[in-house]
Amino acid sequence: MNPKNKALCIIYNMAAKYRTPIFKLLDSKFDIDWYYGEQVGDVKGIDDSELKHVTRFNRWQYKELFWQHGVLKLIFSDKYDTYIVSGEMFVLSTWVINIIKKLFFPHKKIYFWTHGWYGREGFLKKWLKRLYFGMADGTFTYGEFAKEKAIEQGNSGDKIWPIHNSLDHSRHLEIRKTISSNDLYKDHFGNDFPTIIFIGRLTKVKKLDILLEALRILKEQDKHYNLVLVGDGEERNNLEYKSKQLGLGTWFYGVCYDEETNSELIHNADLCVSPGNVGLTAIHTMTFGTPVITHDSFENQMPEFECIKQGVTGDFFEYGSVESLANSIDGWFTTHLTDRSVIRENCYNEIDKNWTPEYQLNVVTRVLGENRK
Repeated sequence: MNPKNKALCIIYNMAAKYRTPIFKLLDSKFDIDWYYGEQVGDVKGIDDSELKHVTRFNRWQYKELFWQHGVLKLIFSDKYDTYIVSGEMFVLSTWVINIIKKLFFPHKKIYFWTHGWYGREGFLKKWLKRLYFGMADGTFTYGEFAKEKAIEQGNSGDKIWPIHNSLDHSRHLEIRKTISSNDLYKDHFGNDFPTIIFIGRLTKVKKLDILLEALRILKEQDKHYNLVLVGDGEERNNLEYKSKQLGLGTWFYGVCYDEETNSELIHNADLCVSPGNVGLTAIHTMTFGTPVITHDSFENQMPEFECIKQGVTGDFFEYGSVESLANSIDGWFTTHLTDRSVIRENCYNEIDKNWTPEYQLNVVTRVLGENRK
């Protein structure tokens, strides 16, 4: 059978809802059979009806280790010659699939799609990752940083392709056309102070208490900012109490699932600050024209930090330092924010060029086109 006539097999441990646009785009380009399990934790899963051929599997789990039931047979199937697998190293069944492939089906191709390398791996984990990723025919990483760290650790960069990440970019573009600047924050806060926004889960890992402390420092210097937190979570009560203690003007907006409303909240803010790992928040806020500040310990970041270009689409502060964060916020408004409309365009251009489902599709299509002959 001609390889071009064979289906593409994609095996994901879990399929998050936010991946729907890129998965649908891949589904329209290739004949794909999808295999994945139920979501773990509070991340919403994809709606199976959005894809053509979906098979759910059960998982055995012990702490961080997984075994995907029923997936080993897929490597034996004549229906597939190419596989894309979510490349988490703790999924034991993926190790076995790769070993079987190496021993009995060397003509088949297996690609990982994963974060990959963080840059904080110890000796043992570096060795395990060289072994694990070395079994695959290539790896799609979420960012350039992961590829750089892989090469530093002795892995070949020839079979590593940064694929980035994305949200529902086409829908966001349509929303972007309808939004405009207004007096949303002036009306709510009753002042003309710059407005800082955070949108996402209010959890400890986001370290929003650091942001409150930084705003306290700036307030003591007679530099005033409004703060709006869009979201909810385990830390909300603590943050509300701390904000009142510090006398800060904080709007706890709460959870909002309406993207038109989110776009207005983001677009009319001057800056997004994510003191912990920034993640998809960076893509979300920059899509609607708002720059981002987050910490500079890239080994402890999520891959989306790469869309932040210092002085262009945002800035970085010293990891864990309240004083550095205060200085970065102050520096952004006194040095970089010379023209809000220019900053918006910088943000739009970065996302539209590098962080879309179309970008991701082009990477996958190019790689499979070069290797799937």
